[in-house]
Amino acid sequence: MTVQVAHLTFDPPVFLAPLAGITDLPFRELVASFGAGLVVSEMVASQEMVQAKAGVREKAELGFGKSNTSVQIAGRDAYWMAEAARQVEANGAALIDINMGCPAKKVTSASGAGASGSALMKDLDHAVSLIEAVVEAVDLPVTLKTRLGWDDDMLNAAELARRAEQAGVKMVTIHGRTRCQFYKGFANWAAIADVKSAVSVPVIANGDIIDSATAQQAMDQSGADGVMVGRGAQGKPWLLAQIAADTFGGQAPEIPEGDDLAGMVAKHYEDMLAFYGVELGSKVARKHLGWYMDGANTAKDMRRVIQTANDPKLVLKMLPEAFAGGGDRKDAA
Repeated sequence: MTVQVAHLTFDPPVFLAPLAGITDLPFRELVASFGAGLVVSEMVASQEMVQAKAGVREKAELGFGKSNTSVQIAGRDAYWMAEAARQVEANGAALIDINMGCPAKKVTSASGAGASGSALMKDLDHAVSLIEAVVEAVDLPVTLKTRLGWDDDMLNAAELARRAEQAGVKMVTIHGRTRCQFYKGFANWAAIADVKSAVSVPVIANGDIIDSATAQQAMDQSGADGVMVGRGAQGKPWLLAQIAADTFGGQAPEIPEGDDLAGMVAKHYEDMLAFYGVELGSKVARKHLGWYMDGANTAKDMRRVIQTANDPKLVLKMLPEAFAGGGDRKDAA
């Protein structure tokens, strides 16, 4: 099974969601190495990007020119959204995703550069004007990621998706919660079926997809064309490939254990140090190391040393022992 987005074909239809501070370039490349139909960059604010407030590393993080990578932009001003889209296209991106689903207060509040993300669901006319500006600015396929609505009294994802398709959007991803739910409660995959019925472009289900069983449930209840995995992939970069194998067929990935797992974690750690620099990279790596050690049931004392160490050589020396037991990796998918 594949997902066709304009002239692009994505196989398998299991995508990595953008997660701020988590799905950076090193992690996306690791996930892609196991197998993923599409990975999406962390959200970038359109105006800040155009005004060059982002540094060289931040722009590199977007993965310009990387295959099967979508660059996600956000904002509330048509001019800056269009300019950002042009810049993304000029830098060699294959796909542009518009964020209208982020629930964070700093993104949705009216102050500063806010009132974007899922706040745009409160004004569909304005939301559609932004979509039109982006679509008209570039020749790249443009997609949309959003939620079911602002709250339970404003469930307008189907209407937004329908109007977005008319504006030229080629795929819609729906997180099965409202903005006011944030990440509480459970994703309502069945509600995504209304969006699927409203459009002819591919619809991707997102939210609470943490393994192959929940992926299948999301597909069954939503009728979606594929799934997007976010927090479930933390510490399990092979998860998307495993879901793809179990849900859509194909070869299952080899889930690393013991020395192989330690080697994979060490390579990810070194990639983060190389990308961010040793000081910042060591800090960024701590949460990833923690998720890996959660799965491996690493001893608390060793875990504490690894996550607080400032010397990369010490961390790398301890990783083989930290993952010697391997944990129960099989149920991680």
